[in-house]
Amino acid sequence: MSSMAPRIRIFVIDDHTLFRRGLTALLQRDPQFEVVGDAADAGEAQRRAAALQPDVILLDNHLPGVNGVDALPALLEVVPGVRVLMLTVSEDERDLSAALRGGACGYLLKTIEGDALSAAIRRAMRGECVIADEMTGKLVAAYRDAASPPSAAPVTVLPASRLDALSPRELEILRGIAQGQSNKEIARALGIAETTVKIHVQHILRKLDVSSRVHAAVIASEHGLG
Repeated sequence: MSSMAPRIRIFVIDDHTLFRRGLTALLQRDPQFEVVGDAADAGEAQRRAAALQPDVILLDNHLPGVNGVDALPALLEVVPGVRVLMLTVSEDERDLSAALRGGACGYLLKTIEGDALSAAIRRAMRGECVIADEMTGKLVAAYRDAASPPSAAPVTVLPASRLDALSPRELEILRGIAQGQSNKEIARALGIAETTVKIHVQHILRKLDVSSRVHAAVIASEHGLG
């Protein structure tokens, strides 16, 4: 283990015991992850996380007593530098906006596939803001309604010339991203393979010089592609 990268220490907060156990079992299949603990409510979470000092917290929003979004400040205070990923069933854009403004580095839905969750955790550890595909359009809407983007996902407005580097197909896919469509939905709409969409998305992010589809979606919206 000494020659390998340090394991990512994960703490799970969810009020459903079976979900916590199942999620823990899923994550621990990955040799890079170590689930160091879990909790069923905000108070227990704060105490245990303070003692365990995890790298990543997976936080449900619907908790007894204090909900997940409201628990964020206390968790970030007792575990400085921790990356908090919301993992919830809520698709409410108000919860999404509140979570990002409260310091969460991502917002994921419980319908996420295991491989995608693992990838999201790794991206969060690299400092990226990770948002579920299904929530991208709602984040763009929240951005439009606010004076500035959520603090966890700062965006620099790009000149229109950067968009000129995209091919017609890439512009079609970027428009789909801005509308909150998943890769699968974009593939279905354009009549192409989902793997082809994924490749195009990678090219789009590289050409726009951004690290996530959320940033790409906001840029598209600012240039009238949403």
